[in-house]
This record gives sequence, C-alpha cells and structure tokens, in this order.
Amino acid sequence: MKYLTIDYIKQHSRIDYDCEDALLELYGSAAEDTMLALLRRPLDELKEMNGGAVPPAIIQATLLLTDNSYQHRTPSNPANLYTVRYSFDYLVKPYMKL
Repeated sequence: MKYLTIDYIKQHSRIDYDCEDALLELYGSAAEDTMLALLRRPLDELKEMNGGAVPPAIIQATLLLTDNSYQHRTPSNPANLYTVRYSFDYLVKPYMKL
C-alpha cells in the first residue's frame, strides 16, 4: 500500500484479529488506486499540496472505500450493492483535478 497501513485499516474497521490481513491489504491497495485515479493526481502532488503528507481527508475517504469493500464484499443481487456515503464526496472533491 502507498499510504494506508494495516493498522489504520484495522482501527477504522474495528478489526482485532490477523487472519484477514492479506485481504485487507488487497482492499487497501485497490482503494488507494481508485482514489488516485478519481482525483487524477499523482501521490507526490497530493503530498506536496499538504506539506509532504497525504491530506487527512484523503486518508479518511480511502479508509471509507476500504471498509466498504470489506463489509460488502459479496453482494448477492443488484439490490444489495452499497455505495459509500455522501461524506466521501465532501472529503474528496476539494482535491479532485477537473
């Protein structure tokens, strides 16, 4: 993963066991890639905008994506597909390159 850690993910999702660490790593990496593609900004540019660190809002939004993938990993039909809450949009939009 580029900026998330397993500890961040576990703390956010309230997971206190290790048996799914590989799965969490996969979801975290996918969420980071999705976030950077959505923002249309390279990671270095995001860090530069925030004094050398990934903006906290981007970390939080990426954790929301990761947790959503973890909690809703197997929708059984289209009615069960979940979307990330509107707060995700408010966290991400200020950093999007249009």
